[in-house]
Amino acid sequence: MAKTVIISNRLPVQLQISGGKIEAVPSVGGLATGMKSVHSGSDSLWIGWSGLTDEEIPIELEPRIDQALKKHGCAKVQLTKKEVNGFYFGFSNRTVWPLFHYFLEYAEFELPNWDAYKSVNQKFADVLLGHLEDDDTVWVHDYQLMLVPQMVREVKPNVAIGFFLHIPFPSYEIFRTLPWREEVLLGLLGSDLIGFHTYDYQRHFLSSVRRLLGLEVHFNEIFKENRIIKADSFPMGIDYDKFNKAAAKQADQSSHQSDLQKRLHLHIQSTPDAKLILSIDRLDYTKGIAKRLNAFKYFLTQYPEYKEKVRLIVLAVPSRSKVPQYKLLKKEVDELVGRINGELATVSWTPIWYFYRSVPFESLIDLYTSSDIAWLTPIRDGMNLVAKEYVASRVDGSGVLILSEMAGSAKEMSEALLINPNNFEQIAEALHTAINMPLEEQQRRNEQLQRRLKRYNVEKWASDFMDSLINQKNIDDTNVSKKLTASRWNTILKNFHAAKKRLIFLDYDGTLINFHSDPQKASPDKSLYEILDGIAAQENTDMYLISGRDTTTFGRWFLPNKYNMIVEHGVWISKEGEEFRMLENVNNDWMEKIRPVLESFVDRTPGSFIEEKNYSLAWHYRNADVDFGILRANELSTVLTSLIGNDDISVMAGNKVLEIKSSNVNKGRAAVRMMNGNEYDFIFAIGDDWTDEFMFQELPDDAVTVKVGRQKTIAKYYLDSNKDVRNLLRKFTDS
Repeated sequence: MAKTVIISNRLPVQLQISGGKIEAVPSVGGLATGMKSVHSGSDSLWIGWSGLTDEEIPIELEPRIDQALKKHGCAKVQLTKKEVNGFYFGFSNRTVWPLFHYFLEYAEFELPNWDAYKSVNQKFADVLLGHLEDDDTVWVHDYQLMLVPQMVREVKPNVAIGFFLHIPFPSYEIFRTLPWREEVLLGLLGSDLIGFHTYDYQRHFLSSVRRLLGLEVHFNEIFKENRIIKADSFPMGIDYDKFNKAAAKQADQSSHQSDLQKRLHLHIQSTPDAKLILSIDRLDYTKGIAKRLNAFKYFLTQYPEYKEKVRLIVLAVPSRSKVPQYKLLKKEVDELVGRINGELATVSWTPIWYFYRSVPFESLIDLYTSSDIAWLTPIRDGMNLVAKEYVASRVDGSGVLILSEMAGSAKEMSEALLINPNNFEQIAEALHTAINMPLEEQQRRNEQLQRRLKRYNVEKWASDFMDSLINQKNIDDTNVSKKLTASRWNTILKNFHAAKKRLIFLDYDGTLINFHSDPQKASPDKSLYEILDGIAAQENTDMYLISGRDTTTFGRWFLPNKYNMIVEHGVWISKEGEEFRMLENVNNDWMEKIRPVLESFVDRTPGSFIEEKNYSLAWHYRNADVDFGILRANELSTVLTSLIGNDDISVMAGNKVLEIKSSNVNKGRAAVRMMNGNEYDFIFAIGDDWTDEFMFQELPDDAVTVKVGRQKTIAKYYLDSNKDVRNLLRKFTDS
């Protein structure tokens, strides 16, 4: 039976070994909670590291550990202490984490750590493959396992694989500094669906794919070899009901308060007009805790009337305490809190309450419900679920959320007071606004936030991702139904050999040969000549090379072979080695008006160039920056469309090229003219871009039309590459 396999760095359970006894205790919160709906029953498996190194696990306990994990639907990946240091503390947290959060100064590019990352990813992939069937669905999580999708794809090419990145994906300019950038991208592209928290992260990823790998990207779909990979955004939610109900329960049980709640309540009673401001984060340099403390001091300096009327509660949860930057950060925060309290405190008032510890869920709810303001200002954060948890816990609708616009959650929480964490003046103003915000406005803002958070909770996030993954796989299967498979080709070959008179149209660039940065270097090779000679020599077979190329180039390459040729999209024709003659009466007077426009775009688009033909002009941008080239192409298309007005010319978008030509000339019109006066009982046409769509459209319904690539087409079939094209065309020449 098909199952869902989740794979992440850590398992959703914690192993507790005491007195030779082993217990697997489910983790609370975060990913474990989010995946509860996916990881349920016997049709799912979760693979990850147990948290214990090989050195920490007695050999005799191995089987019992496996049994304990199996009860929770889990299987472990075994790691040594050295592997954990290189893979997790090394590459994952000293390279990927700082780089993806824009802290280049902290990023280390050490080859041994990269090697450890690769080998451990392979370990995870191997364990996964040991449990995997072709009809299973795989969901890979986060930055520690970015190479796993491709490692699995190489062994199980038909399995459905999804990947979700829980941290930001950086801009191209940042990501390109990674020495192993191509390997990371290719690892991720083993997936069918790649998910991000926000559209910005998705956009950055697609930009890097285009620029670094040169792959074709349409909207959010990436075309790689014979596959379509989708990138999409899925903002992660929280278990809304869990927080909301816990807060409501705490409010109903005011007589049974926890120690923390009693102390908070006592503080509120003693200073009823004072405001509690809550700051909760892991102790991490991305969270901007030190900057927030300095901003609080700045606020009290700008608004001294709030001294003794506000108190900041800072809860810093310990994190990665072995990493040097985190040790220095703790020292900095400790000293800052001491300095600010020392400078500003009075006999009855301490401005900052500072806690460096983890707190249980009940205490977290106490803090959420008691604090008037939640102040969360990370410098860079993939999502920030604390912001959502605070809002969900405000059962009476009161409370103000101040949130950094650099947090992923800011994209869906516009009702919060959004600030730039580097702008102290804006932060001080936001704190002043929050302190003085009327209750009605607080409730109005929170009502909208709560409605949204309740609707798009963590279970909805997980189900949306899984639904999208299944749909993506189904779309790919639909594409396969049109693929020109061996069995379909055999049927076509039978019809070819049985036919009395055959007509074959072959596009050149992108179909018979790969594109080249210099069009003149995309010349035919010996293998291609052999294929074309073989087809042209077939009895009762008319073969035409049909292309947008110019007469000079095709004449030099093919005229000695006496192939039939139609060039410049149907302006010129040559049959059986004769000199080219005009097939259509067209003029080129318009070229003098258009050429200066193209030249200006060449000047402003490095890497672009003009190809001038007898009756058309082509602006190529294959060598330009990918994103900039597309931008300029759209701009040029708009300019040309307005410029040509009622002139009888048109603008055609090809593969990294814009071509301007006469409107009444196209491949479809030329192909139909070749059919006139002949009774062909087998017609075959193949091409790769939308200029070939004219040909596919005009040919009879019984013609065999083939598109190279998986773009939208009216052709009956498609092939993935010109390598596939050549392999199939060779069979035309087999006896």
